[in-house]
This record gives sequence, structure tokens and C-alpha cells, in this order.
Amino acid sequence: MRIILWIAAILFLTASVFAADAPSTQPSIAWHPWSDDVFAQAKAQHKFVILDLEAIWCHWCHVMDETTYRDPAVIQLMNDKYIALKVDQDSRPDISNRYEDFGWPATVVFGEDGKEIAIRQGYLEPQVMASMLRAIIADPSPGPSVRAIAPVKPAGPSLSDDTRKELLSRLNEVYDEKYGSWGRNQKFMDWDNTEMSMLLGAGGDARGVLMAKGTLAGQLHIIDPVWGGVYQYSTDGDWDHPHFEKIMQMQAEDMRTYAYAYSLFHNPADLKAAEDIHKFLTGFMLSPDGVFYTSMDADLVDGQHSADYFALDDAGRRKQGVPRIDTHVYSRENGWTINAICALYAATGEQKYLDEAKTAAEWIIAHRSIAGAPGGFNHGDADASGPYLGDTLSMARAMLALYSATGDRLWLTRAQASAAFVIAHFTAADYVGVATSCLSTSTVFRPRPEVDENVMAARFANLLFHFTGDKADRQLAETAMSYLASPQIATARGSMVGGVLLADSEMTSEPTHIAIVGSKSDASAQKLFATAMAFYKPYKRLEWYDATEGPLPNSDVQYPTLPKAAAFICTGSACSSPAFTPEDLIKKLNRATGR
Repeated sequence: MRIILWIAAILFLTASVFAADAPSTQPSIAWHPWSDDVFAQAKAQHKFVILDLEAIWCHWCHVMDETTYRDPAVIQLMNDKYIALKVDQDSRPDISNRYEDFGWPATVVFGEDGKEIAIRQGYLEPQVMASMLRAIIADPSPGPSVRAIAPVKPAGPSLSDDTRKELLSRLNEVYDEKYGSWGRNQKFMDWDNTEMSMLLGAGGDARGVLMAKGTLAGQLHIIDPVWGGVYQYSTDGDWDHPHFEKIMQMQAEDMRTYAYAYSLFHNPADLKAAEDIHKFLTGFMLSPDGVFYTSMDADLVDGQHSADYFALDDAGRRKQGVPRIDTHVYSRENGWTINAICALYAATGEQKYLDEAKTAAEWIIAHRSIAGAPGGFNHGDADASGPYLGDTLSMARAMLALYSATGDRLWLTRAQASAAFVIAHFTAADYVGVATSCLSTSTVFRPRPEVDENVMAARFANLLFHFTGDKADRQLAETAMSYLASPQIATARGSMVGGVLLADSEMTSEPTHIAIVGSKSDASAQKLFATAMAFYKPYKRLEWYDATEGPLPNSDVQYPTLPKAAAFICTGSACSSPAFTPEDLIKKLNRATGR
């Protein structure tokens, strides 16, 4: 699900000089879309299958199209001995999640039986590609790039003490003291690591504060100063060499993280960063229907590096044109974005953000819901496969965020329906974790779990359980955590450990429980609710008890009838005395959270 940024362009230094444009009469590769049926065709024709897994926004994918796939030797080899498939990874989460560790472009060669022979990452110049194609024809034995996937042994619903200690050690030790963020080559804000650092910092850990603030400050360097929005990453070990694609997950999760940071640190620069990303989304990525597109390309002209273009001001850029925007509307990407806009609304209280989030959510519900399957979502308007976990899961998280932002129980009901859909279609008794695509749809690949999706599933379902009291929700969270807590999985991603640590922290603790008691039309209750929303505590059960609506879904606390609106903070089996003013609520929250 998450694009593995530190690999995506690792081979960019190997690029050769661009070949001249081929004449229009030159033969071209006969590309096909992905289909499981293609392997029957390959078997009948005794051909290999080669997959070009690209991204519409990817500079080096464009370079490969302009050079490698126009080379006469490559064209002849591929047309004679291979069936060529080209897939936009954003359109097929099941395939992109399988190969995300290789970055884009990824080149995968299969035998006619569907088994992998070779997997290559990044740009392959023509001579390298032709050499690989000939070598496979001569000897189709799987190469060293094809690694056997060892079965994952399920663990308990939390990390072992040793594994937790190892992950915390990595979080601290791999942090870049000079530039911020984690790792020394590509620089970007890993939002889970940053959020985990903020959580540690909020609990009094000075190094957590240092890591969070250093990374937040570093990432500011790759926010577009003209249009807003964040570039994907910077190379050369610093923040001065950005790659210019703007992909939706980066926009959404960075905006969410900066909104959280503003709530915790009250640094105006963090709020401006979140607002600048929002400015880009509404300026370039918002459809007339109020839903969000998918990405902006790195290149104005395919294959030509665009540093000079992005150095221009707004007028200078627009004079030359605007990079291609992928106008597909995907449920997953909109779920990410709705959740992030809710975080910005919580931090600022500005109604326009809540209105935007609701509009996008209602459109996705109206146009992407799976017919006859309550709670389930399609990816786009014409999916070639699916359903995919990411679409339903990200929309479920977004709807739970809308419930937390409004107290409107309709959003909670919708989130519950999506959780039930995930349980029914993406989990199985003989399967560890939550699968990235429907367990029954693929004839070539057995669906696999993916780390970030299981992190989201564990965190969402666990918090949902605290709102609903439904044991099925907690079981979903434990199913995801049993995959993440396996040492084989928990330690497999180097320094990118924040997501697993966050899921573990939440699975082993109670959320901060804040209940506003009073009419939703009462101005005092509204102020208390806004104050509770803005308080930094992402793992938070915020509810609004209006007696006219009946008991809360999880009625584990009985609130007194009071003459005016009040807020209660509950931990364990005890609740605070009522807070009647925002100032009193803040004091009680600070005491309850140890600040």
C-alpha cells in the first residue's frame, strides 16, 4: 500500500542519455492489460510474460518508455518471446502491494505457469533490458531476485518485549541527527515514525520531541513554495534534491501529521505546512464534484527532468503548462484525504474543512459503494479486479474520523458496516493477518497481507471497538496485530518501525476517553467538543452524549443529568469531575495525560 520511497529511484544515476524519438513507422511493443487469462495464452504460445509495473506520475517510468521500450532490440525480443503487460500501480493495489519493495518502475518476468523468474527495480537501460530478456530465454530458472516468502507465524495481539525493544532502538538509532528523518540517502517524512516520536514526546521523552521536530522542519524543504503540496522525497542525503511527483498518500498523511504536530507543539510553521498541502489539494486535485484526484506528474514533458520548471513562479509555470494530473477517483486515496482533512479540522475548528470531508465522503459512498455489499467499496469506477482491502479500510477510517469530528452516529454506523465487510472478505481462519485483496479472486497470486494496511486495520478496528463495544471489531484488530507482531514481519522494514509501534501501543492501552454531555444545539457543548477535538491525542475516544439521541453505542459509562453542558474524562473505571469550561477541560486533560 505505502509506496516504499527509499527504493523508488535508487537506480536514477544509471540513466543513459535519452535516445532520439523513434520514427512513427518503427515497430512498437504490443502491450496488454493485466489478466490472469494471459498465462493460458502464454502457455499456448510458449512465451514468457513480462510486467511493466509503472506509476503515471513517475519520472523514471517515463524515461523507460522513451528509451528502453523504443529500442529495436528490446521491441523485437519482447514481441517474439514475451507477452507484455503494462499496469499503472495506482489502479491495481493487489499487484502494487506485492511488488512495492522494488519501487517504480518494477519489471517482473513470469514463466507461462505464473511463477516469477526475475524481478528488477528501477530504470533499466536498453542494453541491460535486452541482456536480461536474452538470458531468460536461454535459461528460465528463477534468479536471485525471486525470494521465497517464508510462511508467517501468527503472534499474539501485541509485540514481545524483545521485539518492542528492538523497534524502539531502531527508531532512535537510525534517526539522522543532522538532517532529520530516518536514513541517510532519500529524505522524506516517514509519517508513522514521526507520529510515534510525537507520542513519545508528548509523554515527556525529550528525544521523541527532537526527532519529531527535526523531521517536521526538514520536510518543510520539499513542500512546493509556489503551489503547495509536498514532493515525494529528496535524494543525495539532504533536502535539496527533490523528486517532484506529488502523490496522494504523501499529501494526505503529511497533512494529517502536520495537523497533529500543530495540536501538540503549537508551532505556526506546522499549521502553515498543513494548510499549504491543503491549498495544493483544493487548487489542483479537487474535482468539480468535491472528490480528490490521484497524483500530479513529476514531469511537464515525459522523461525530461523538471527542476528548472518547478523553480519558476506561478506565472512562469502556467505559461509552460501544468504537469499531468491523474484524474482517476479512487476510494482509497479519498479515504486517506478525508481522514487528513478531519485532522486539520480538529486542529483548527474551521468549518470549511469539515464540509470538504463530508462532501468527498458522501460522493464516494454514492459512487463507489459495492452494490449489494453494505460497507464495501470499489477502487475506481471500473475495477479490473478486486475488491481491495485498501479502499474499504481507508474509507472506514475516514468515516470513524468523521464520527469523532461530529458526534453524528450515522458515520459510526457506516464505519461498522465497513469493518464487517473487511472481516467477511479479507480475513480467513487459515490466514495470518488481513489480505490486501479479496481472498477468493486471484487464480495466479494468493493474496498477501501488507504491513501498512495491517497497521491501519489494527489501529482502526481497535479504536472502533472502544466506540462500539463489539468484540468482532476487537477480533479484527487482533487478526491484523497477529501478523504485525510476528518478529519476522515487525523487524523486516529497517527503520520504518513507527506504524507497528503505534499499533502495539494502542492495542495494549485504553484510549483517552472524553465525553461531552449536552445538547448538540448548545453553544457551550459545542465549545467543549471543539476543545476536546483540538487536544493532541490521536488515540482518543471522543463522544457526544445528547440524551435526546438515546444511549451511546458503547454505554460503559453512565453520565449524570446536569443543568448545563459538561465534559468528562474517563480512564479505567473512573471518570473526572465535570468540566464546564474549555479552560477547565484543558487542565483536566493535561493532568489525565501526564503533561
